[in-house]
Amino acid sequence: MKKGYILINVLVFSVIAIIVTTSLTNWAGVMLKSSQRLSYREQAFQIAEAGIDYYRWHLAHDSTDYKDGTATTTTGPFIHDFVDKDGVIIGQFALTITPPPVGSSLIKIKSKGTVLIDPDVSRTVQVTLAIPSFAKYAVVASDIMRFGEGTEIFGPIHSNDGIRFDGLAHNQVTSSKSQYVDPDSGTSQRFGVYTTVSPADPNSPAAVPDRPDVFMAGRQFPVAVVDFAGIINDLSNMKADAISGGRYFAASGAQGYSIVLKTNDTFDIYKVTSLRSPPHGCGNSLGQTGWGTWSINNRTLINNYPLPVNGIIFVEDHVWVEGQINSARVTIAAGRFPDSLATRKDIIVNNDLLYTNYDGQDTVALVAQGNVTIGFYSDNYLKIDAALIAQNARVGRFYYSFAACGTNAKRSDITLYGMIGTNKRYGFAYTDSTGYSTRNIIYDGNLLYSPPPSFPLTSNQYSILSWEEVK
Repeated sequence: MKKGYILINVLVFSVIAIIVTTSLTNWAGVMLKSSQRLSYREQAFQIAEAGIDYYRWHLAHDSTDYKDGTATTTTGPFIHDFVDKDGVIIGQFALTITPPPVGSSLIKIKSKGTVLIDPDVSRTVQVTLAIPSFAKYAVVASDIMRFGEGTEIFGPIHSNDGIRFDGLAHNQVTSSKSQYVDPDSGTSQRFGVYTTVSPADPNSPAAVPDRPDVFMAGRQFPVAVVDFAGIINDLSNMKADAISGGRYFAASGAQGYSIVLKTNDTFDIYKVTSLRSPPHGCGNSLGQTGWGTWSINNRTLINNYPLPVNGIIFVEDHVWVEGQINSARVTIAAGRFPDSLATRKDIIVNNDLLYTNYDGQDTVALVAQGNVTIGFYSDNYLKIDAALIAQNARVGRFYYSFAACGTNAKRSDITLYGMIGTNKRYGFAYTDSTGYSTRNIIYDGNLLYSPPPSFPLTSNQYSILSWEEVK
């Protein structure tokens, strides 16, 4: 009996030992496999990131190639082997490239990394890249600037020279000058950015006071200079783009052209045959170059055209612009080459120029070789939705004396939704209360990385805007 009892115990404990050993072995196998899978997943992740790094390098050498150097019309996937330090292939990354819409520099790159030892393991990373455009400011200038009372600006402001700011700035105001002599304020040295709003800033080199009542986000000076000269190359490129795939209009043989944008993705273009004369006695009392009413008297319809696919309209003459767009991206440029002071062309806006959508779907740029002008017979309440660039001259309105020119010398309200880039001193109003009494400049942040077609960029290098792992 005892021998049989011992045998039974041995058998029971043997079975238990076998079960425990088997379980431990299986558990160890599962843990080893899990550890290996975690290692493979990490490898796959690193391979996916290597795919992103590779395409950033590729774009640094060819910033407009979204096909991985191939002639395909697809967006991918473009598959590349990934090798270890010994040159042995251990995995692959597959790239899917989403090119930017017309006028934008926003690129999406999706990289899926896999390991050869376990093809079921994969990790996917997606990034958004973009090149910042010239429209990083609400107002950017290369000359002395003065913003009077009644000016409210939402967005960054910069000048390569000094700034007197007596309005309300919701964002930072910067200057490339540490100090300067303001011709409107005598011969004293002023801060690069200063205000005369009570209590007025002391003269430089006193300590710079904190003025959140004027500069809500502060002021900074000196900072780096912004390059305006490079825009000439962009204008030349715009002309080439308009000839090859947009709309190009040679000199009109008259006063210029009038373009009316429409919400059905078309535009009317007219030949401007005559301009309105100023009222009797109204003249160029300040001796401003190019002074006139810049207001249309007669025009003749040439045709209605669809907006070009590449969004570029180039006019080798003065051009008046108005109308409204709906889900469109348009750049209207005016210039004549070779560039000469005597032949530079202007863009004029006297009537509303509007978006339908304010979420980035609609963008308009007006890029002039000369001035961007608001004429004498302009709307009393004028709204302009656009990025305005005056490459060699200024964005603004000529001076019209109230005593000599009458009620049109004084306008009520101008609202700009977009940005202003002006080489010379900008202004829609004068110290005698002529011009627009209220000036609202609202920065369109969509312009920074999704500007209008062929809009000037600040660099040829892409920056990462977002990074995420996706399923």
